[in-house]
Amino acid sequence: MTDTSKKKAFLCTLRQSVTLTLVLLLLCGFVFPVVLSGLSSIFFPKQANGSLVTADGAPVGAEYVGQDFTEPYFMKCRPSAYHYNTYYEGSDGKQYYNDGSEFAGLSSGSNNYAPSNPELAKRVEADIEQFLAANPGVKREDLPADLMTASGSGLDPHVTPDAAKVQIPALAQASGLSEDVLEQIVADNTTGKLLGIFGETTVNVLGVNLDIAKAMGLVGDISK
Repeated sequence: MTDTSKKKAFLCTLRQSVTLTLVLLLLCGFVFPVVLSGLSSIFFPKQANGSLVTADGAPVGAEYVGQDFTEPYFMKCRPSAYHYNTYYEGSDGKQYYNDGSEFAGLSSGSNNYAPSNPELAKRVEADIEQFLAANPGVKREDLPADLMTASGSGLDPHVTPDAAKVQIPALAQASGLSEDVLEQIVADNTTGKLLGIFGETTVNVLGVNLDIAKAMGLVGDISK
């Protein structure tokens, strides 16, 4: 093969490679996302927009993202390494988590403590003491495990039915609502296993707390 032929073959291969790269970039980087986003907005508008929930017409959260609730009449989520990214503005202009520690920025994940790490035992013990103080009628041995263990994302909005049930007496006392009303609110926000087989039965804490707020007259219309 002559040098001229080699040059032509190289240029042809280069042209094909560049063309293929550009075509795939257009298809995968633009056409596919636009079509998928468009179809999602048409067929699944709520999910495509973040599954937002509203109270009195204003967004107050997302269905699949938990929050750090501090009021005694609201149900508590599982522990979160990032406090569910819930923070407030201090008088010094800085942002702080609800426990007073400095906000580290939006994030997700867990501390990934090993079972042998003393920090894990320290964190769990502190959460147990805090929960028992807020729920004096609950015994240590009756605490559901998920209330003391953090999820992998640190943003999970769900608890088990047992974790919701154990909080009802304290919620009734703090909110002024009857336990029957609270039990019905929990039932309304409980999702069973997919097809009765896959996953676990869960209670959405954000949904529960919105219904509690509505029952107490703190908000009007809610949309979940």
